Order: sequence, then C-alpha cells, then structure tokens
Amino acid sequence: MSGIFSTIVVFVFCNLLLLLTDFSSSHPLCTNMRSPFTPKAPLTFCQYNGSVCCNSTEDMQLQNLFKTMDVSDLGCASLVKSILCSRCDQFSAELYRIESVPRKVPILCNSTVSPNSRQYQHGGVDFCSNVWDECQNVSLLNSPFSMQVRGGTPSISTSKLSDIWQSKNDFCNTFGGSSESELFCFDGGPVLLNNSEIPTPPSGMCLEKIGNGSYLNMVAHPDGSNRVFLSDQPGKVWMATVPEEGSGEMLVIDKSNPFLDLTDEVYADTEFGMMGLAFHPNYVQNGRFFASFNCDKVKWPECSGRCSCNSDVGCDPSKLGSDNGAQPCQYHSIIAEFTANGTTSQPSSVTSVKPLEVRRIFTMGLPFTSHHAGQILFGPKDGFLYFMMGDGGSIGDPYNFSQNKKSLLGKIMRLDIDNLPSAMTITDLGLWGNYSVPGDNPFSEDKELQPEIWALGFRNPWRCSFDLERPSYFLCADVGQDQYEEVDIITKGGNYGWRIYEGPSPYNPPKSPGRNTSATSINPIFPVMGYNHSDVNKAEGSASIIGGYFYRSTTDPCMHGRYLYADLFAGGIWTGIETPEDSGNFTSTKIPVSCALDSPIQCSAEAGSSLPALGFIFSFGQDNRKDIFILASSGLYRVVRPSRCNYTCSKENVTSSSHPKSVPSPAPSASCTRRQLNNPFVLELLIFFSTFFGFFL
Repeated sequence: MSGIFSTIVVFVFCNLLLLLTDFSSSHPLCTNMRSPFTPKAPLTFCQYNGSVCCNSTEDMQLQNLFKTMDVSDLGCASLVKSILCSRCDQFSAELYRIESVPRKVPILCNSTVSPNSRQYQHGGVDFCSNVWDECQNVSLLNSPFSMQVRGGTPSISTSKLSDIWQSKNDFCNTFGGSSESELFCFDGGPVLLNNSEIPTPPSGMCLEKIGNGSYLNMVAHPDGSNRVFLSDQPGKVWMATVPEEGSGEMLVIDKSNPFLDLTDEVYADTEFGMMGLAFHPNYVQNGRFFASFNCDKVKWPECSGRCSCNSDVGCDPSKLGSDNGAQPCQYHSIIAEFTANGTTSQPSSVTSVKPLEVRRIFTMGLPFTSHHAGQILFGPKDGFLYFMMGDGGSIGDPYNFSQNKKSLLGKIMRLDIDNLPSAMTITDLGLWGNYSVPGDNPFSEDKELQPEIWALGFRNPWRCSFDLERPSYFLCADVGQDQYEEVDIITKGGNYGWRIYEGPSPYNPPKSPGRNTSATSINPIFPVMGYNHSDVNKAEGSASIIGGYFYRSTTDPCMHGRYLYADLFAGGIWTGIETPEDSGNFTSTKIPVSCALDSPIQCSAEAGSSLPALGFIFSFGQDNRKDIFILASSGLYRVVRPSRCNYTCSKENVTSSSHPKSVPSPAPSASCTRRQLNNPFVLELLIFFSTFFGFFL
C-alpha cells in the first residue's frame, strides 16, 4: 500500500511541478511574448540599445513613472531606475518569469550563482542585497515593491522597504533568485551570456531505411507507445508500430487497412493533398483528431467556403484569371475534425475510423494553385491548434497577402477548437469556421489584425515544430522565392518579412496590383538559419527548404540539441546549433549522410556516388522515443547510431543497446527531472510533500 501511495504522491508532485516550474530556457523574448526589436529611434531614458523590448513611447512612460516615484537618495534612485528599465531587456520574459505569477519586479540576482549558469555576472554580484542596503529606508511613491507583496495588492502609496519587510532575508526571499542553468536573474544591467565555443559538428548522419512507402506526415501516437500515424498526399492515414533501432526489423504497414481514408474528399496534385494531421492533447480520453487537406469544389459539393481573394483584402477574384487551368478559389484549404470514439471508450485501441466529419473547423478558398502550406499541430503548453498557411501563390505574392493584416494568407494561425463559437460570434469576428479565438492572440493588442493570426510575413511555411525540451522554441522553415531558404523562431505577433524581404535581403516583387507595405513600417524578424539556393544546386539554383526538429533522442548523442532541416531536392541536410544556449544565435553546418550497411531495407545509392538516393525529402517525423525520421519519396528513414556508418562520435557507447524495451502504453512517470529538482522552490515543495504525506505512508 505504501509503495503505491508513494508512487501516486511523486506522480502528483512532479505533475504539479510542470505547472509551477516549467519556465524552460528561452530565446530572447519580451514580457508581452513578442520578439525583441531594434527601435526606430534610440531610447533616451533606459540605457538599452540594439535588440530591445521597449519603443520610444514605452521608454518615456518608464521615465514618467520613475519621476512620480520621487526617489530622494541618488544611490537608490540609480538602482530603481535600472529595475524599471529591465522591462526593455531582450530577455525580460525570463527575468519576469512571465509563465508563473505576474510580477512588477524582475528576479533580482542574489549571491548564489549556479556553476552551470549561462548568464554572465560581474563578480557574482548580490544585486538584491544592494537594493536593500541602498533603499531600505528611502521613501518610494507608488513603489513596485509594495505592489508585489503577498496577496498581490498594493499596500500604501508611499513606503519604505523596511516598512513592509523585516529584514534583508525577508526582502530577498520575495524578490531574489539565483542565476541557474535555465533561468536568468537581473543584476543591474542588460543580461549578457557567457561566451562559448561553437561545438564541432557531428562527423556525419547515419540512416537506416525501415519502409518503402512515400508519406507526407508522421505523428507519434498520443498514448506514448511506439506506434505512429503516417499519411500520404492522396489522403490515407495508416497506423504502424515502429521497430527498435538496430533490431533489423522493417516498419510493416497493411496498406489495405488504413486508419482513415479521405481519398474521396481530398484533391491531390503536385501542391495539393492531405497536408496535415494532428491529434488532440487529450486524444487518449476523447478520441478527437484533425486533418488538414485540400479539396476541389468542382468535384466535391461539400468543398465550399469564402474566397481569400475578396474586397476586404483589396482583391477581386474576377481579375485573377485562371492558374494552371483552375479558377480562383476552385480549390480550398480545409481543417476537419474526426473521432476515434465510434464503438469503444478507449480510443488508443482503435485501428480504423470512418471518414465522417464531426465538425468542419476551417474552410478557405485559395486564389492560386500553390503556396498553401497546411500543416497543423497543437501547442505543447497552451493546447491551441496552430495552422500554417502560405501566401496563396503566384510569383512575388502580387497582392501582398502575406503583409495584409486582414488576410489569412502568408500567416500562422492559432485557433481554440475546444470552445465552439456562437453563430453571432462567427459573424461578428468574420471567422472562417467553427473555432474560437484565444484571448491572448495578437489582435488583442493590434485591432488591425484578423483575430486568428499569430504571426505573419510568410511565403510558404513548410514544416514547423516545437522543441520537446524548450516549448518556447517554435521553429518554422519558410520556402524562398529565388535566393534564400530560411528557418525562423516564431513568436507572438512576429512579422517575418515576406514580401518586403526574402530571408535577410530586401525583395522587389516583379508586379504589384495589390497594396505595398513599407519596410520602415514593420519590425522584421530575420531568419536564424538558412541557405542560399546556389548552395544546393549550383547549376539551376533551385531549392525548397524542409523544416525539421531539434534532435532530442539518445540514439545519436553527437546530434543531441541540434536542429535538423533539409532541402526538398535532397541537396543537403543541415544541423543548426545555438551558441550560446538561449541566445537565439545559430550556426548551421551541412553534414555528410550515409546509410547503414545493415539497414533493414537496403538503400539505393546516387549514380556515381556512395550517398543514399533519398529522392525528394518531403518532411521529418519524430516518434515517442524522440528518434527522428526522414520522409522521402524513396521511403522512410531513421537517424541511427553513427557507428553503424563508421562515423565517429565520442559520446556514443557502442557496447550499450540504443533503447530500453518499449511498452505499448507506458504508465505515467513517477520521477522528476534533474532541472525540476535543482530549483530551490521545488526542493522546499518536495520537503512539504514528504512531511505532509508522511502521515499516510
């Protein structure tokens, strides 16, 4: 009995920690969840320059706030000013721990500096003690410290620190914190990161071929097992069990028994088909899942919806003409909901479902026959559905859809599919289907934006992913026009530049019947990784990027922490490493690729080369073991231990097995991560839980 109860206690405790301590390390990010930017004019009050989180108006507001505080002591005034200005720091989101409780004051550095900290501190300064020593007996009007007392309500308009806190320890227990390996604290100036050398890239990537089919999407089964869902462009979805790496077994799929068959609804062509597949975070309980696909209204009566070329966005479909024989908005992008709850209360045991829509989530007519992306995935922390949409096609986005805030083309959308809207809400907000809009979407701060929009300025975002270890890292690849293929870190309200920029360079569209957007009117976010077309095909210059994943598997330890991406034409596979961590600065390296001689399915080689003949690379996939897969026209490949291709990796233990035996449906873990247990607050909470539940054990 006590053993079972202990497991329950630890399980509850660790899941509580996910709610309380999942700050996770983060790239530069402001307290409003937006990316830092270079202000149009230098800040005059706060001494921050370069990439910041304050514009001139906010800088002036902070100056006015400081004046109203009427700080009489010069030493204290200098410290208070620096604290107010910390909101302008490019790491302010982490300084203010925005994912926990609201704070008026950043975490002030105390004397504790973790040896693993990535933050540079001047002599391990105890800034919190300095603030107490200088300000404890100084009167502060509308003090931010008094607004963050226990209970969260202001105490008195004029106060001294010593009026509220009995001692320095009491004060620093409230406002102080250490610089830990994942978290930053405020030491009186801009956050600086320790210098670190760029790690040597892996000597190569070793693959094994485990399947012959050609697939566009791969999604790990939500039950945590070693099963995956694979879908192809024509519209079929299969469920399969992934064999262990090194077992010599193939991935077996019964093609005659798909999990779902939407081929009657899906219109499949070069750039059309079943583009996305996503399972609800609570799929194991509710059986809800979603498919994103294209349809042809000429062939399927239920393929109908508003045209994305309309008067609201300055576009007249009658003036577009045909595109590859298709009329404007003949083809549509659709998100439909399906269920695995038909005859059983256990969706995880379902192996096939009927192609009957439970709900049409989204429908939009497409102006041209290309650039409609279509991937869908759920945010790991917010549970909302993210939908990637291209600019609608045609050279240079002639109608400037990607920059038009009233158009959903060239955007990443964020939808709430758990709270269904009323018919009145759909009409009032001009929604494109049965979904609600999250209250913190960017339109809450910018009423010019369509409410669904999370980020804008994309040409054709092809494959996005959230980092398993750092959910704030949401990376998308965006296909370029003529010159550059890019990878972006996606943030709330971010503008990624197209069609004003292609990658980091200005772009001049050949024609522009639609409205233009001035480069000076936006704060573009430039790519963190990418490559020029000439880097992959020097003869023709053609290229098309395929976004991937951060590698988090233990199979190839030398690949761990690197972001993998590729080119459609198999012209290269790259790994990107962030140095230093949390900086948002990446270095990419094109790496050699080989296929293991003991691959379950023998790999073909490129003519006159030892390189594997992958054909076209369509996507990457990731299973519940965190292994990474390449979905190519020639088959399904898995990244495996480097030694199987005679690549050297000093971190690989060639004598150990690559994976523990998997189980069909793992039980909840009763252990906590090292990062959680290193947090002092967590340790105090653990002591409390141990004491409290000790009475029952």
